[in-house]
Amino acid sequence: MPEDPGVAVADSLTAELQKILRPDQVVADPVDRDAYAHDDAEWAEYRRPAAVVLAETTQDVAAVVRFAASRGANVVARGAGTGLSGGANALQDAIVVSLERMTRVIEVNAAERYVVAEAGVINDDLRAAVAAHGLWYPPDPASYRISTIGGNAATNAGGICCVKYGVTRDYVLGMTVVLADGDVVRLGRRTAKGATGYDLTALMVGSEGTLGIITELTLSLLPLGGREERAVVGSFASLEAAGVAVAAITAAGIIPSALELIDEMCVRAVDEWQGLGLPQGVAALLLSTVDEPGATGAAAAASIARHMTDAGALAVDEAVEPVEIDRLFLARRLAYPALERLGPVLTEDICVPRAAVPAMLGRIRDTAAAHDVVIATIAHAGDGNLHPLIIAPEGDAAAKARAKQAFDRIVEDCRDLGGTVTGEHGVGLLKLPGARAELGGRVLAMHRDIKAALDPLGTLNPGKAF
Repeated sequence: MPEDPGVAVADSLTAELQKILRPDQVVADPVDRDAYAHDDAEWAEYRRPAAVVLAETTQDVAAVVRFAASRGANVVARGAGTGLSGGANALQDAIVVSLERMTRVIEVNAAERYVVAEAGVINDDLRAAVAAHGLWYPPDPASYRISTIGGNAATNAGGICCVKYGVTRDYVLGMTVVLADGDVVRLGRRTAKGATGYDLTALMVGSEGTLGIITELTLSLLPLGGREERAVVGSFASLEAAGVAVAAITAAGIIPSALELIDEMCVRAVDEWQGLGLPQGVAALLLSTVDEPGATGAAAAASIARHMTDAGALAVDEAVEPVEIDRLFLARRLAYPALERLGPVLTEDICVPRAAVPAMLGRIRDTAAAHDVVIATIAHAGDGNLHPLIIAPEGDAAAKARAKQAFDRIVEDCRDLGGTVTGEHGVGLLKLPGARAELGGRVLAMHRDIKAALDPLGTLNPGKAF
C-alpha cells in the first residue's frame, strides 16, 4: 500500500469537504480511499488519496475544485479508473473527484444527431441509449463496457472502429468544463459545423484532466442502419507476415471498419480462459471487417482476403453471421484481461506509420529476446496503433526492471520509425519521458504556457501528460 498522506491532513480535508457536500459523498475510510488511488496502470507511481469525493453534479465538482485551490491541494478527476497510463493516479495530497455517479443521458436529439450526457455515463450504456433512437456512437475502446465517456474524452480514446470512423475527438461537439478556479464554462456547439473562436473543445479532449474537468459532453452521432458487416480472418505463421498484410491492405486504399491483430500468446490466453475455439498454433490472427452493403462490401472483403493470402496467410476465412463475428472480436476485446490473469502487465500504446507496422513488430520481438521478457502484442493494426503487453511474474523485481527497460526501448524504436508514444491511452505518468522527447523543448514550453494560463496554481492533475 502506498504511503498515507498523513492522518491529520486527510481527516482535516475530509471534515471540511463533508461540510461542502453531503457526508455520504465523501469517502472517509482510508481503506475505501485506497480503491481510488490509481487506474489500471499500477506500475506508475501513486499514493493513497488525501480525500475522495463522489460528485453528483457539475456544481459539486466546482465546489471541490474551489476548495482545493484555496487549500493548495490538487484535484485528480476519475471516471471508472480503466486508464492504462497512470493519468488518474493520486499523488501528493490529492483530492480524487470521482464522476462515477454522474450517469444521466440528458438528451438524445435524433433530428440533429447528437446526444448530451454526463461524464460518468459508461460508453456501452450511451451506445445503447442512442441505438434506441436509431443512432450510433462509433468510438469503442476495448473497455467500452466499463469505461466512461468522460474518461474517453480526457484521453481521446480510440477503439476497434477508429480505423474507419475516427476517435473520440471526432465526435465531441461541445462540453461543460470546470476550470481550475471553480468557474464553469460551456465549450463548443450543438450545430453540425461552427468556427467561432479557438477550438477549445478539441484542446480539452486528450488533456487528461490537466486543464479542466469535463462534466458533460455533447457528442455527434451517425445513423445506426445501412451497414452490412463481413469479417475476414487471416492466420499467420509470423507477426511480420501479418504486418505485411496490414501494410498491403492499407496501401491498396481499402478502409476496413476494423483491422485488428492478436498474437499467439493472446489467442492462447483467451481460449484457455473462455474456450472460444480459436485457431491454435499460429503466430498471429488478423481480424478485419468491412461494413459496406451488398456487392461493394463483398468486393472489399474479397480484396482483403487476397492481400492476406499474398502476404503468406496460412488460412483465410470469411464470416458473415453476427454471432460468429462477435465471437472472433470478443477474442480481441478480452485479450488484455486474459493476459492480466498471467501476471502484472505493463501496457504499451505506440502508434507508427502503417507501412512501418511489420518493422515495429519485428523490433518488439527482438526487444523481448534482448531483455528476456514475455511480450504479447495486440493492435489496432489498421491505423498502426500497437499494444505490446509486457508480462512480469508477481513479486519478481528483476523481471519488472527488465520489463521497464523493454518498455523504454519500444518507445525509442517507435519514435525511430516515425511514430508517436501514445495512440489512445494518454501520456499519464508512464509515457512522460517519451512524450517530452517527442515534443521537444519549444513545444513543451507551449504546453506549460497553456497550463499556466488555465491553471496557474497547478490545481488540476499536476505532473501528468507532458
